[in-house]
Amino acid sequence: MEDFGLQADKLAALDRYIDGLTDPEDQLIGLLHKAQEMFGCLPKALQVHIAQKTGIPASKIYGVVTFYSLFRMTPGGRHTVSVCMGTACFVKGAEKVLEAIEKRLGVALGDITEDGMFMLEQVHCLGACSLAPVMSIDGQVYGHMTPEKAVEILDSFYILEGDEVHDTEAQLV
Repeated sequence: MEDFGLQADKLAALDRYIDGLTDPEDQLIGLLHKAQEMFGCLPKALQVHIAQKTGIPASKIYGVVTFYSLFRMTPGGRHTVSVCMGTACFVKGAEKVLEAIEKRLGVALGDITEDGMFMLEQVHCLGACSLAPVMSIDGQVYGHMTPEKAVEILDSFYILEGDEVHDTEAQLV
């Protein structure tokens, strides 16, 4: 098995997962989620490996990976912060929440913090419109966000992981 720079033990585990699928093409999105969970992202080398293992054209796999915003081709941070910009969230102030997060983390959308702790992304809907504005961190949804509340939640991740809270900008008061 060629590992394309990927970890052989993880590739073997992925291969076992694929072998257990009844119809890999029909279950492609779930397979890609599993692969991303295992490797942290879906680089082209991993997509080619999946194509060879399943018989699904690499172009189809690439098309799915680049179409859906939940898939990444490059590594993210330890935590992914997603800010919803759907209509309900936008109307209720999501833009100000996003600005506060960008300022606190010292990054723009799509970037990873210098310490590798957070990757910041924008999504179109998290499906929690009644809680607008919302953000999620690693899939955990946080509702009724304010800029101050968002910063507090981010800082709590540093405290929980034993890292010092980095003062990229003065904290919001």
